Amino acid sequence: MRGFYIGRFQPYHNGHHHMVEAIASEVDELVLGIGSAGDSHTTRNPFTAGERIMMLTKSLAEFDLTTYVVPIEDLERNSVWVSHVQSMSPTFDVAYSNNPLVIQLFEEAGVEVRQSPMFRREVLEGTELRERMIEGGDWEGLVPEPVVRVVDEINGVERIQRIADSDANGDTGTDPE
Repeated sequence: MRGFYIGRFQPYHNGHHHMVEAIASEVDELVLGIGSAGDSHTTRNPFTAGERIMMLTKSLAEFDLTTYVVPIEDLERNSVWVSHVQSMSPTFDVAYSNNPLVIQLFEEAGVEVRQSPMFRREVLEGTELRERMIEGGDWEGLVPEPVVRVVDEINGVERIQRIADSDANGDTGTDPE
């Protein structure tokens, strides 16, 4: 059986990793959809789809599970979102999500959806991790070691700090004026 799990993975963290571990006990193969694949270089979405693919691929190597990582660009029409996801992914039998909108959309399309308990959600949440990166706090202990290496390789902490600094100064774009 093949499952599907979507997230923005900004960055991929131990909560996501725990969810994949739980899913791995139920499926033979897993498609991971990288949501908002076209977004990067903002405080909400600092990493590119390619960088997130590296984070996922390297982190998932420890599982005895065939995985496919697929970038999914945003679509501003929820009514056709599931068919968009299906067109970008290998076929799958079941979707995994705890997001109420994602659950609703998959169920309306006739796709079985399974939820799993959140793992340490109070700290394992992308916003918290990105804030820690911006403030120079401890974020490394909340992500798999391969993610730390990818973030270091791409100077990701420096990037998000610079972006946050520009945002704080009222700079909202790339226009130098």
